[in-house]
Amino acid sequence: MLGLWRKIRRTGRIAEPAPPAPGDRVEAAAGLGGSVQIRHVDAGSCNGCEVEIGSAFGPVHDAERYGARLVASPRHADALLVTGVVTRNMAEPLRRTFEAVPAPKLVVAVGDCARDCGVFAGAYGVVGPVSDVVPVDLEIAGCPPRPEAIVEGLRKLTGR
Repeated sequence: MLGLWRKIRRTGRIAEPAPPAPGDRVEAAAGLGGSVQIRHVDAGSCNGCEVEIGSAFGPVHDAERYGARLVASPRHADALLVTGVVTRNMAEPLRRTFEAVPAPKLVVAVGDCARDCGVFAGAYGVVGPVSDVVPVDLEIAGCPPRPEAIVEGLRKLTGR
């Protein structure tokens, strides 16, 4: 045990450098400063994107170190993180949630379903992609998108 402690002490602290700052920040996010409060809305997803969002905000990818923070109320949020196709039952709640977010507000469509309905295109219970219900400022591709892609998209909002 003592040998391990000596080795740790001799090596010191080692951490990976932060990736370079994103070059193209979303124009609508310029008025938000350096941090963004985010409200997640599941509009009808299969929960694959939610697992990846959880990983993006977990200890490995740690999106909070770049100024993105999840909040529980749309009234405290600067942006909506919307996953899944918009179902008939979620179209009105999504509109109301969007209206509850104070201006300036942003919407991020996460995953292929939120962008263009993915495999659920044309289904009877689907209204359409997120952009048919509320205006979308940023889209993150993937089914589900990797946590790195989600963090990169959030960094475009925060500018860090």
